[in-house]
Amino acid sequence: MSETRMVDVVVIGAGQAGLSSAYHLRHTGFEPERDFVVLDHSPGPGGAWQFRWPSLTYGKVHGMHSLPGMELTDADPARPSAEVVGAYFDRYEHAFDLRVRRPVDVTAVRPESDGPDGRLLVETSDGDWAARALINATGTWDRPFWPRYPGQETFRGRQLHTARYAGPEEFTGRRVVVVGGGASGTQHLLELAPYAAATTWVTRRPPVFREGPFDQEAGRAAVALVDERVRQGLVPRSVVSVTGLPLNDAVRRGIAEGVLDRRPMFDRIVPDGVEWDDGQRVEADVILWATGFRAALDHLAPLRLREPGGGIRVEGTRATADPRVHLVGYGPSASTVGANRAGRAAVRDIRRLLAGEPSRPAAA
Repeated sequence: MSETRMVDVVVIGAGQAGLSSAYHLRHTGFEPERDFVVLDHSPGPGGAWQFRWPSLTYGKVHGMHSLPGMELTDADPARPSAEVVGAYFDRYEHAFDLRVRRPVDVTAVRPESDGPDGRLLVETSDGDWAARALINATGTWDRPFWPRYPGQETFRGRQLHTARYAGPEEFTGRRVVVVGGGASGTQHLLELAPYAAATTWVTRRPPVFREGPFDQEAGRAAVALVDERVRQGLVPRSVVSVTGLPLNDAVRRGIAEGVLDRRPMFDRIVPDGVEWDDGQRVEADVILWATGFRAALDHLAPLRLREPGGGIRVEGTRATADPRVHLVGYGPSASTVGANRAGRAAVRDIRRLLAGEPSRPAAA
């Protein structure tokens, strides 16, 4: 049995949030492998971006913010975003000598001893670590959300989630129902329309299209709405869900051409399509669930951080139930710019914790 290794901080995840946190640890004097370690279960650099479909080129990405200390410049807008961001993250890891360990699966985090003053035991596929503090930056990609509807198991066609979407060509000549009112749903529809025999768009709520620029005031208001849910211990909504969909030229064309003609959510799934209670019916070969993701936090279950509302109550980035645990890229910090700020805030708070100073809210 391997010996448990001791560090001050374990960072779980090497996407935007994890790398930002690691950068700020390094920048404030923590040494990788001696004082902190970054564990990532993905096969290579790039976080969730490395799994995005090839047709999602960098030019189609909105809201990608550079990591702290190194700008992402001169990216080819026609190149797949998975390649652009993967290469950028790889350069970043080497430039700041972050020494990310991968692939490493974290199976559980549990108290090494009773009380919040002891270490946290981080159990992994590469042995165990005992840490004085934890930065959890595991994101959502590993937990695609699949809603359940009557008759779902009877559907004779294909069902897939955005997480398994590989591009529009595989839907050539197929009748496709796209479920979901977020950015992924609209992107899928606009891509699929030239290939599919027919597309149908259904959402639970009418989509909200946003006119004009998304300024700092609007951004702060959107983040505040997400932050309020997290402070109450509720399951966080994504930042995108409260910002609305940008009304760009491609979306305008989609609306004008009827591709983005939204229908309310169907009531049941039947073997050859979907049905509504009013008698409407759409035949389909494929149901594409663009229904988002949930935070990947199962490994934190032994810490008993979840509130009755289903989420983890967080102030800034710190879990209120355990000041050793910080969630970066969770709730209000689940955007690329938010993750950068949250990484800095988490490290600042952890430095106070390790120094034995009173904690203050670590504003993300």
